[in-house]
Amino acid sequence: MDLNGKAALVTGGASGIGEAAVRRLAAAGAVVAVVDRDEERSRALAGEIGGLALPGDVTDPDTMPMVTEIAESRFGHLDIVLLNAGMTAGQSGIADLDVEAYRRIMGVNVDHVVFGLAAAVPALRRAGGGAIVATASLAGLLPMPGDPIYTLTKHAVVGYVRSVAPLLAAEAIRVNAVCPGFADTPLIAHAKAQFGDFPLLTADDVAAAIDDVLDRGEPGECWFVQPGREPAPYGFRGVPGPKGAGAPPAVSWEDH
Repeated sequence: MDLNGKAALVTGGASGIGEAAVRRLAAAGAVVAVVDRDEERSRALAGEIGGLALPGDVTDPDTMPMVTEIAESRFGHLDIVLLNAGMTAGQSGIADLDVEAYRRIMGVNVDHVVFGLAAAVPALRRAGGGAIVATASLAGLLPMPGDPIYTLTKHAVVGYVRSVAPLLAAEAIRVNAVCPGFADTPLIAHAKAQFGDFPLLTADDVAAAIDDVLDRGEPGECWFVQPGREPAPYGFRGVPGPKGAGAPPAVSWEDH
């Protein structure tokens, strides 16, 4: 992609998928703001790519409006926002619920996406449009019994993206999600040995899929990313409609 003249902001941008996305955006010509709670890594990466480091905790309601305002002010406009920060739960949520840890993952995986989109939309409107991509997971499309709370958060992201996209499409603001399978990133470093020979994505595989979404995605699409397969929009099925004469065989909220 040619992103010369474009300005981007990436959360969770100092490592893993976020870092790979930052590097690809910068290589394509964009100026990039790196948002991450790891101040040292975010400053080092921003220095490498000639970008802007914006350390902060994305679960704080004030962080996303602040970093968005700074990025827009520094770059003059904002065109692309990748809401990528995320974490795993490490508990089932069935018994012995760790409420503090539960609140933390909800803050990172769900609240930050809501805060980030709400902060980004006014800036993208001022730019005449743009793109927002949230990093979800295959766990946002399918159940993952190994981490039910993580699955809960990613289902929330997918549902949110699909619901807000039609509201913003008319303003040339495109909202999408990318839903990767297991990727070899710091997120699974503690459990990597358990995967054995199971094929894992690389961080750059997912960042390349984000490029594809930015290049040719349609509003509300949630793209799956799996090793050895071309990334593509997931095909959601309609829900059976009400019974009765004249009722449609299937229904979605987009029909109303």
